Amino acid sequence: MNINCYVIALKNDVGVDRAVQRLQASLPTNAIMHNFDAVVPKRVSVLSRRHNIKWNYPWSGEELDMKSGLIKKAYPTEDPNRRIACFLSHYLLWQRCIKYNEPMIIHEHDACYFTDESLPLDKFNASGYNIIGLNDPRKATRLAEVYHNAVQEQPADICRAPVIDQSMVPQGIAGNSSYWINPQGAQIMIDLTKEYGAWPNDALMCRQLVTSLGQSKKYYTYVQGLKSTTSS
Repeated sequence: MNINCYVIALKNDVGVDRAVQRLQASLPTNAIMHNFDAVVPKRVSVLSRRHNIKWNYPWSGEELDMKSGLIKKAYPTEDPNRRIACFLSHYLLWQRCIKYNEPMIIHEHDACYFTDESLPLDKFNASGYNIIGLNDPRKATRLAEVYHNAVQEQPADICRAPVIDQSMVPQGIAGNSSYWINPQGAQIMIDLTKEYGAWPNDALMCRQLVTSLGQSKKYYTYVQGLKSTTSS
């Protein structure tokens, strides 16, 4: 059994190309890698209209989302369209996951390299989770050690994404930059976008809104530690 891995990557960028090459070199034997052209800022308006997507997250300060009961706190973002473009890249892959009706792995180009020669795909499929985080949280997310310790304390190989903060704060998987997702999980994310609007990926894909959001106790990917393309 193999799985398709889609890497969201900007075209014609030397740094991105090098990161993708490192990821390719670490690819497990049962994974097939595909480059997925990242949505660029100038395409945000067109694609948002085409897919009837409305951004519904603050660019400064914080606000309470009355429907979900969650606090939406602004992310540091110099160019808002870059963050929206990042969301749209994931959104288009969720659509692809539904279209082909099979699980996939989604990466951001700077997010990771693999650490194992093979992925336990049967275990992912049988876990009961529709989305599973693969990243080592250390250097990949806020409160990284809290996240790491909470995951390692769990008895199961794949556990629910952990609680690391107050209940009104969206809490997802580490970095939201390397995850396994099946068609049911992709449909959940599409439906959440319709219901709540578009948020940063790691805010919308949170344990409060996605009850079947899991995290692998064994980490299969590590961040490369490159500069983010969504916050600048």
